[in-house]
Amino acid sequence: MKVLKFGGTSVANPENINKVKSIVQSSSKDKLAVVVSAFGGITDVLLNTLQQASEQDDAYKSGLELIEQRHIDAIKELIPVQNQSTILSKVKSDLNILETLLEGSFLIGEITPKLSDKIVSYGELLSSYIISEFFKAEGLNATFKDSRELIITDSSYGKAVVNFEKTDANCKEYLENDKHQIHILPGFVASSNDGNSTTLGRGGSDFTAAIVAAAVDASLLEIWTDVSGMYTANPKLVKQAKCVSHISYEEAMELSHFGAKVLYPPTIQPVLGKEIPIVIKNTFSPNDEGTLITKNTNRGGKTVRGISHVGNISLLSLEGPGMIGIPGISKRFFETLSLEHISVVLITQASSEHSICVGIADEDVDRAVEAVSKAFEYEMARKKIKPVIVEKDLTIVALVGDNMKSHQGLSGKMFSTLGKNNVNIRAIAQGASERNISAVIKKADVKKALNSLHEEFFEENIKQLNLFVMGVGNVGSRFLAQIRQQKKYLKDELQLNLRVIGISNSRTMAFDENGIDLEAWESILSKGEKANKEKFFDTVAHLNFRNSVFVDNTASAEVANSYPNYLKNSISVVTCNKIACSSDYALYKDLKQLAKKYNAPFLFETNVGAGLPIIDTLKNLIASGDKVNKIQAVLSGSLNFVFNNFNDEVTFHDVVKQAQEEGYTEPDPTIDLSGIDVMRKILILARESGNQLDIEQIENESFLPQESLDTNSNEAFFESLKKHEDGFQELFKEAKDTDSKLKYVAQFENGKAKVGLQQIPKGHDFYNLEGSDNIVLFFTERYPNQPMIIKGAGAGADVTASGIFADIIRIGNF
Repeated sequence: MKVLKFGGTSVANPENINKVKSIVQSSSKDKLAVVVSAFGGITDVLLNTLQQASEQDDAYKSGLELIEQRHIDAIKELIPVQNQSTILSKVKSDLNILETLLEGSFLIGEITPKLSDKIVSYGELLSSYIISEFFKAEGLNATFKDSRELIITDSSYGKAVVNFEKTDANCKEYLENDKHQIHILPGFVASSNDGNSTTLGRGGSDFTAAIVAAAVDASLLEIWTDVSGMYTANPKLVKQAKCVSHISYEEAMELSHFGAKVLYPPTIQPVLGKEIPIVIKNTFSPNDEGTLITKNTNRGGKTVRGISHVGNISLLSLEGPGMIGIPGISKRFFETLSLEHISVVLITQASSEHSICVGIADEDVDRAVEAVSKAFEYEMARKKIKPVIVEKDLTIVALVGDNMKSHQGLSGKMFSTLGKNNVNIRAIAQGASERNISAVIKKADVKKALNSLHEEFFEENIKQLNLFVMGVGNVGSRFLAQIRQQKKYLKDELQLNLRVIGISNSRTMAFDENGIDLEAWESILSKGEKANKEKFFDTVAHLNFRNSVFVDNTASAEVANSYPNYLKNSISVVTCNKIACSSDYALYKDLKQLAKKYNAPFLFETNVGAGLPIIDTLKNLIASGDKVNKIQAVLSGSLNFVFNNFNDEVTFHDVVKQAQEEGYTEPDPTIDLSGIDVMRKILILARESGNQLDIEQIENESFLPQESLDTNSNEAFFESLKKHEDGFQELFKEAKDTDSKLKYVAQFENGKAKVGLQQIPKGHDFYNLEGSDNIVLFFTERYPNQPMIIKGAGAGADVTASGIFADIIRIGNF
């Protein structure tokens, strides 16, 4: 014999009930017990209607009308007209009794547990009767049996305790002797020894099916629901979650207890002893494999089988010096909660016995605090025990797996993963069996925590980075193009999955939690909301994604000033914006410290040399114990382009204009030509070498006339260049006469830095520097005479974008 149970969504409407019929027909070669829930949503309507009636609110009548309409409509759609009369009469008779019960609650203005059980049981009683009559009308050898005649409980209304001795005897006698092929039973409902209706708790239809299966030694228990089994995590929160094909009873109990809603936690207990297999299947995809639950067959297999969570948890802590070494404190504490019928879902106690911390449902907090405060009133008055401490809005996240006990380091891996993503752990619990490791975290962090853990334990080492990109001009647009082009390579070869979640320019910004389509990002951005830097950060923080990276492709001081906010939220920062790292030394150090404290990389390779690995090389030299004695460099691709193309046949104005148009200069070219940009770069290199320096301490030997430096617009600047063309030509002539080339050089030595235009003679490393190339010479203790040289393209949108891309990959490998 097989037992099949169909949940509320499976029987929510006539269309779904027809699907149920097809599934039952395909199994009808076996004798079947089919347990059904109330039509989807009806139990909630019944409870709400009862609540309104007890509050003497006439609106309860609307709920009653809805209940009646749902069931009458189902009959008219499922049952042939000629067979409807008797069924309608029976259902309306039951609905009349229900109406009388609700009127009674309305008149006396209260709810009793006994009345609640009686009223709420009508959901299952009505659905199972209608479905049984539908099956008969379709030619199936089916009959209806009221579960209240089979399942006997005590009088603990709301969540009654089953008398298995009487129940097993009833089920066995009925199902072995009745000759029908299919037996339709209402789930959730039972009766007390004195014949009153009781219920088995929300989700109790699963329990009903398990009770029946165990009583008759069924060959299989099938739980039909709206998902294709038990998943590695909640698929609504973790899109990469996968169905677990086979798990043990113990693993299933742990997962169901911690929020896997597909299975009611007590369901497994009745079938466990008899080792009756359970299969969880999807009514709407019946051919999906589903999840098979049996005794442990995973020995030597996967360690973590699932990641689950239970929300709406509060921590209740009792602590104080008066608890140390005093026998009976724990007993009194838990006894107090037990007397208030408060369930404890997590326990942790310090080995010093100084404190006890428990997790309970949010709804029980006020009663718990009142009861515990009263129970320990004497100790609290004498300050031996502190007042009860409460933390609300929490969630328990749990790793589950039979084989976890055989593998070292799982706890460390779990907590390290959460820590890297700034998920603060409020409490920890782990049983001696090591089948479950639980951590209490903020409710707001649950999505990030589940996704981070799932990525760590289930996704074959593929790491997902969630990018938020500000600035999509020349550099930003090339960066997005590179991500689009390399997405498959990164996933296949580097196990990195890059998603751009948010983008912004100076006018608009757009977000997509599932990732922006990089084929159409320009169109998406054009339809976005008005750009706002503060709101952009607020959105990034609110989304609270794991492995978040803020990418700054602007030259904005305002954006640079926002970096601390991102880092404090464990959001990595990658930037080509030099302002932050070349501003006050205190801010530079603060950003570096924040990156360490919050485990959020702060990378700015493109601040010097665009895509050249200058800063990374310097970091490696310092990390390996080398010491920088001197740095000489041509660090401005813009200025190198200008002086490589300037001669006595073209004007200085035209060359600078060309550099701007080709994207080699900043939007404001005075930043490059004044030497400010080079000053910032040598300053950053000096600081990364371990020196404390501010930009005011750098000597700048400017070649520009003061009039050009004092202009306040690009138009005025270019006009001033025309005016002083003779001076620029004289600079060129002086260099030519000595067979030298003009290069704008930065130097740092003995704690001092300077920048300026120099005549570079033949044979010098800088002499043959072409185009917009950069070059850096590092003279160190290991390279005292022949410096380490880094040379290559140091300007341009493509190479700058590639440098940002490289920093993103470094974070992916972090």
